Amino acid sequence: MDTVDDGTVIDGARADGQRATVDIAVVGGGPTGMIATLVAVEAGWPVALVAPALGNDPRTTALMMPAVELLERLDVWRRVEDNAAPLITMRIVDDTGRLPRAPEIAFDSHEIGRSQFGFNIPNEVLNRALHDRLEETGALRIETTADAFEDGAPARIRTPEGDVEANLVIAADGAHSLVREAAGLGVRRWSYDQAAFVTSLSHERPHGGTSTEFHTEHGPFTLVPLPGNRSSLVWVGRPQAMERLTAMDPGPLARLIETRAHNILGHMSVDGPRAAIPLDGLVARELGAGRVVLVGEAAHRFPPIGAQGLNLGLRDVETLGGLLKAARMTGDLVGLPTRYARKRRLDVETRTIGVDLLNRSLLSGALPVTLLRTASLAAAHGITPLRRTMMRLGLGG
Repeated sequence: MDTVDDGTVIDGARADGQRATVDIAVVGGGPTGMIATLVAVEAGWPVALVAPALGNDPRTTALMMPAVELLERLDVWRRVEDNAAPLITMRIVDDTGRLPRAPEIAFDSHEIGRSQFGFNIPNEVLNRALHDRLEETGALRIETTADAFEDGAPARIRTPEGDVEANLVIAADGAHSLVREAAGLGVRRWSYDQAAFVTSLSHERPHGGTSTEFHTEHGPFTLVPLPGNRSSLVWVGRPQAMERLTAMDPGPLARLIETRAHNILGHMSVDGPRAAIPLDGLVARELGAGRVVLVGEAAHRFPPIGAQGLNLGLRDVETLGGLLKAARMTGDLVGLPTRYARKRRLDVETRTIGVDLLNRSLLSGALPVTLLRTASLAAAHGITPLRRTMMRLGLGG
């Protein structure tokens, strides 16, 4: 990917010494930001990505099929598919120890005519493939952090390498988005007394393409398939307990994980980096205004339940891509943030509220809450049309 160079013009994006001028600037170099850049390039706009160089990311991401289809269209999927594991069955087990106990439920992708719901992939693999694809497009990359943002005409991003001016800024710079805060787009925030411990495992028995989510009294404990006899683990619990897991010796840690997983995958070994990530939530009060649109965690953030996080962000990007293509016909980006915000509001609000309520239901021992959660899972288990509707909604339908 080209970087700022004195007097260089790249597909309509101009870099003059300490200033770059583009139609669209994307701030944030995670998967959502890189995919947003590719979508803007696909729509035919001169675009720059303002983000530091890639860092290490020990996590994995479960991409649902709409996200996979987007990556196929952007010529990214073929670069990562050999390192991705299909998610054929999504299994939920009530392991709270509370009564009444909800029935175990298995969502099978074949019930809705799909070979799989999606694929699980290491973030390192996905990030590298996105970076390489962006290099091929010739999009302008300014490999630095954004220090300040001014929502003017044009908008201006200030960086240690100089200013970037753009008619539209896509904020993909995470939950603590500098662009969102500087643009005055407020958020509603909340916190949980939880953290997510993440690592990867090798195990004795095959997972068969089944992701198993144990609902415990402190949050979900989820095993998600990786290629071969390997899985990624997302274990949500009290912050102090999750931090202790990062320092445990590998052998005792693996035995503890086996026990928590009820030995469904047999003997385990911890074979990847570990991290404990504090959990919180937010949703922006406005998803776009002025010359700014918010995507990914700059717009919404919630606990890792049901593989909704990045997939919701990629639906942001997909919606934005359609608007960018339509705007390219007129060459006018005025009003696009408002149209984007209107289109995304319902999906973002309902997903955020739904995941938040499910997570809080696990933390509550109150009998009415337990009864409601149990009844909901029992209905999904026993009523086929309802179960199929839930599966389609999980894919973003």
